Amino acid sequence: MSEGEKPSPDGLGEAAPPHYLGHRERARQRFLQLGEQHIEDYELLELILQIVIPRKDTKPLAKELIRAFGSFSGVFSATPQQLDEIKGLGLVSATNLKIIQAAAQRFARDRMVPDMPVLNSWSTLIDYCRAQMAFNDIEQFRILFLDKKNRLIADEVQQTGTVDHAPVYPREVIKRSLELSASALILVHNHPSGDPTPSQADVEMTLRINDVARPLGITVHDHIIIGKSGHASMKGLKLI
Repeated sequence: MSEGEKPSPDGLGEAAPPHYLGHRERARQRFLQLGEQHIEDYELLELILQIVIPRKDTKPLAKELIRAFGSFSGVFSATPQQLDEIKGLGLVSATNLKIIQAAAQRFARDRMVPDMPVLNSWSTLIDYCRAQMAFNDIEQFRILFLDKKNRLIADEVQQTGTVDHAPVYPREVIKRSLELSASALILVHNHPSGDPTPSQADVEMTLRINDVARPLGITVHDHIIIGKSGHASMKGLKLI
């Protein structure tokens, strides 16, 4: 008699329903009744894992993943190889989690409607940047290129570096801006340490880009730094 079966009265093996099926249904109903704002991170991750791993109790795995990577977002920002190291997941399921992350990032990007000025919705911009970068374990420098009406032309990663440095070359930034006929820029990079406070090097690099851009009629609206604990705006801090 295989695992999961129980003897029937006539002595023949009869498959017993997996013990977690009832819990899964209750978890789904709880989500439908309360909404995502009112369930714990591990409960939402458990529901996602139910899609990725349909024949397993995913509650213990959800808790283990959040413990291992520190947070719900940390799980999705981990690499497939890092996720594969967690017992009970596997590379295929890890890859499926990365696909779900990519879908969430695409959704966040598409909320910035092409015909709507990016600066009209600061909260949407920050949500988008956090979804893309907050939990990356290496530093990444990206640029949002805007037209004369501050509508998004392109969002491009310009440099990817180490855990605390991504080299940025002002001439390359301006060259790409001219190629795209951009009239304005929003600079964005992440601090893998988690603290979004701008460093002196961040400020100096921003001022160099601004000095090259201004004579060409290109406005640097802001330089946003994203960290796990929040974000910082150089314009808001009056550093540019």
